Amino acid sequence: MHLDLGIVASYWLVLLKGLGLTIAFTSGCAVLGSLLGFCLSLLRLSPSRWIKAPTWLYVELFRGTPLLIQLFWIFFCFPVVFRLPIPPYLSVIISLTLYMTAITSETFRGALKSISGEQHDACIALSLSPQAKILHVIFPQALLRAIPPLLSNIISLFKESALISSVGVADLMYVGQSISNSTARPLEFLTTVGIIYFLVAFPLTRLVGLVETRFLRRFAY
Repeated sequence: MHLDLGIVASYWLVLLKGLGLTIAFTSGCAVLGSLLGFCLSLLRLSPSRWIKAPTWLYVELFRGTPLLIQLFWIFFCFPVVFRLPIPPYLSVIISLTLYMTAITSETFRGALKSISGEQHDACIALSLSPQAKILHVIFPQALLRAIPPLLSNIISLFKESALISSVGVADLMYVGQSISNSTARPLEFLTTVGIIYFLVAFPLTRLVGLVETRFLRRFAY
């Protein structure tokens, strides 16, 4: 067998369609997981053990187990345990969002703890309500400081999303595997899929460094 990437040209539209679905899942779950992760990080800083304990358990459970196991459990086990069938697309959204929530909550928790006590004292002096304090003072500063690790989390989620092909969702990895099986050319198509993942992820990794060096050092601290 010899490498012939020319055969890939006739399947570009199908591969791009799979890439579009991968990006859609990644971006949607990243946004939703980041918002939920911020809320979870606030709960993890609560003085109440009854709140901190379950949130700590949730974060450690989803950070400490493989995403593939989480995906399989939601897709295969959840319908059996709760007698509620879940379509593949919905199981992917749930699993990716829960995973993203867990890892971003730690990102935001570190960002929140880095905010100086003077900021909280100023909110008290201005008689700001807890909602106004979080929305107008704490959240903007935490978001700025969390941007680099958040972008890194999104890149990781984009690469981890290749696992959703295991439940039959026609993402980029699923399409690449299907074409390679039907054409008996796995070398060409799996190589192409890897190149596509790299072409999307590499500019984002460079963006992380650019944002951190040219923007955040000026405004976040």
